[in-house]
Amino acid sequence: MRVPGKVNVYLGVGPREFSGFHELATIFQSVGVYDEVTVSASDSLKISGLGEFADQIPTDATNLAWQAAELVARACGEEPNIHIQIDKSIPIAAGMAGGSADAAATLVACDAFWNAGIPREQLDAMASTLGSDVPFMLHGGCALGVGRGDVLSPIMTRGTFHWVFATFAEGLSTAQIYEKTDEMRGFDFEDLPDVPTEVLGALARGDAPALGNLLHNDLQAAAIISRPQLGRVLEHGIDSGALGAIVSGSGPTCAFLVRDESSAIDLVVELKASGLVDDVIRTHGPVHGARVISTSR
Repeated sequence: MRVPGKVNVYLGVGPREFSGFHELATIFQSVGVYDEVTVSASDSLKISGLGEFADQIPTDATNLAWQAAELVARACGEEPNIHIQIDKSIPIAAGMAGGSADAAATLVACDAFWNAGIPREQLDAMASTLGSDVPFMLHGGCALGVGRGDVLSPIMTRGTFHWVFATFAEGLSTAQIYEKTDEMRGFDFEDLPDVPTEVLGALARGDAPALGNLLHNDLQAAAIISRPQLGRVLEHGIDSGALGAIVSGSGPTCAFLVRDESSAIDLVVELKASGLVDDVIRTHGPVHGARVISTSR
């Protein structure tokens, strides 16, 4: 099972609701940075990790993939006696929905493993209970997310958008970034978020320069205050030719939209030479969401 990461091309954050969640209006785009999730028979529910981030993967019930497996098991009357192996390339706690991606992949993988045939609508509902980003990671592509970000409407896009991601070894806490955002704008903040029609138009035309000027994230200021280095990274990327720059989700990953593959290669070189970041990833979007690679048992 292969599942991509994501970038929020636009992220509008409304006030905190009584539920503790915030009203969102966001545009997700899935990008070609992938985790691979493999499900196999076991004597109990287990999680193990592979890849450069393996030692950071939770191996207990705090992992959304664990919770996803339990959901599917209950839905189809199976005992969750499986081994979930996560080969992780999506950075952890990076604002790219890596944990949500693994949960989405596990939902689909377990459905296939047990031949459950769970309807897509039910999988979507399961995904929504696991986290705000999980439903989108099931589908991928490009979508408008409202509510908690889990009520999705597909967005038509033209062509391919080229991205460069600057990543960091140390993550940021999503909960803390939302809390900092609330503090900065005041807890009496009542403005409801919306996505400008210009953003939708740029995506529909495949107009990367226009989209670069429209990238927006209401969480970005809080992320930069929490880690001022992010502001310097964003500036360096723009100075080095990026069409636009944004903190991805709650950070700390910085996403740069560029004109084409050649421009992406140039920016990778510049960012790596800057000494400001721990790693740099060059990729593109939109791509498919969670997909089964093999159903062998």
